[in-house]
Amino acid sequence: MPNKPLFITGIGTGIGKTIVSAILTEKLKADYWKPVQSGDLDDSDTLKVKSLISNTQTVFHPETYRLTQPFSPHKSAAIDGVSIEKEKFITPKTDNQLLIEGAGGLMVPLNNELLMIDLIKYLDAEIILVSQNYLGSINHTLLSVAALKQYNIPIKGIIFNGKADIDSESYILKYKGLKLLGHIPEYKSIDKNVVIEAGEHISL
Repeated sequence: MPNKPLFITGIGTGIGKTIVSAILTEKLKADYWKPVQSGDLDDSDTLKVKSLISNTQTVFHPETYRLTQPFSPHKSAAIDGVSIEKEKFITPKTDNQLLIEGAGGLMVPLNNELLMIDLIKYLDAEIILVSQNYLGSINHTLLSVAALKQYNIPIKGIIFNGKADIDSESYILKYKGLKLLGHIPEYKSIDKNVVIEAGEHISL
């Protein structure tokens, strides 16, 4: 039996979830699943991760919802005339470790009642939280952890992506007792070789 699915979420939008997902998918030779793609269907996160993977073991599972507009899923779904329903999300069957990439942060709405964090709970996944150092990131990180703990969702650990800030990182780790899974350096560009090299900075 494989472990619980690993759900990659971030403290906000644009902090590197997809790059981290590619790095972890390659390192673990895991299966990859992005349940909701909102916009950029011709350059989706699934396609981006696939382009960065070198191993032949990873299986890429199709999205449950492919929305055409680059907005929050609930807005994109409304524009597309689609109703996002929790019961439609069925975890792909695999004997491999499954890695799931979220859309946006934890409190992103999927419909008028369902948030991304509700979906994580429903899928019975374990969290890898991606953080990035910027003014306000301590607040965003601690709020994300507090929400996960309120929902009793297990957190495997945290990955810091980009420029290091020892003061911020040490405070976050000590305050919440999180396990540091690694720190991904800031790269000028990302390709398959970088993804393999970056995996050496992560310990699960």
